[in-house]
Amino acid sequence: MTDSTFTPRVFSGIKPSGGLTLGNYLGAIKRWVGMQSDDMETVFCMVDLHAITVWQDPAELKNATRELAAGYLASGIDPEKSVLFNQSQVPEHAQLAWIFNCVARVGWMNRMTQFKDKAGKNAEKVSLGLYAYPSLMAADILLYHATHVPVGEDQKQHVELTRDIAAKFNNDYKVDFFPITEPVIEGPGMRVMNLRDGTKKMSKSGVSDMERINMLDDADTIAKKFKKAKSDAEPLPETVEGLVGRPEAKNLVDIYASLSDATPQQVIAEYSGAQWGKFKPALADLAVTKLSPISDEMKRLMDDPAEIDRKLARGAQRAREIATPILDRTYDIVGLLRS
Repeated sequence: MTDSTFTPRVFSGIKPSGGLTLGNYLGAIKRWVGMQSDDMETVFCMVDLHAITVWQDPAELKNATRELAAGYLASGIDPEKSVLFNQSQVPEHAQLAWIFNCVARVGWMNRMTQFKDKAGKNAEKVSLGLYAYPSLMAADILLYHATHVPVGEDQKQHVELTRDIAAKFNNDYKVDFFPITEPVIEGPGMRVMNLRDGTKKMSKSGVSDMERINMLDDADTIAKKFKKAKSDAEPLPETVEGLVGRPEAKNLVDIYASLSDATPQQVIAEYSGAQWGKFKPALADLAVTKLSPISDEMKRLMDDPAEIDRKLARGAQRAREIATPILDRTYDIVGLLRS
């Protein structure tokens, strides 16, 4: 197999831990919806094996997985156009991850900044899974010979590791089997920040619920959070350059731009010189208009978990149709005997 034979294919996934936020929607899911076309196969996943790198309550994990699936579906991920499943239903992910554990080097893992950030001073006490999960992430991607991965800037290092693993595997075994995957990083809403501190990423695990928009928030809650979002004392500038050094202002403009399918420049052109008393209510109204239908559909889907499970089971079957031949060929290349 040569590079020229790789089917253009997108893979990406989100971890089902905590609730789904506006950051997940604008930074990932909204972009994925737009990638569903005849030009490229799309494979989207709930990466529940990644979730258990830290302890999860089993019942809450199942619920979070279904909620995330509902978020994908309500946002416009079409299970007929895309392959949609949860990771643990495709055991080939874990099988390929072990192969890649034996290809990746410890030094590569030691350079992973996200592990250092998450482990902090307790690195000796965290799970081996948390340390090795970039190898599983590489398996997630390469199990489908994915050629493109839409990621945020904070995940770019993991795609670079995926490229290193693919290149080393191909070199070690003198094959041209795994593609050198390209990260896709674009869009004004790619990194949605905390509504109370514009220097921090919006997180499911933040201390205050006011610092994030949950995709299951009702219209009144969404409006209240945006109206109370931290800003600054200055009006909106005349140019995008005027947002430099104003993280809260930049975050709110970026969110507006992404929700309205505009550029930050276009938003600034419309609201140049406006005070926050004008801009934040406009942002709140826009967010309610765009997000309330998604929230309502998520709630409807969550009322029928059996239907979500059926869709995920069908997606897992489709995923395995792609993954199994790739894993089988990997085993053959490595020299693993199968009777």
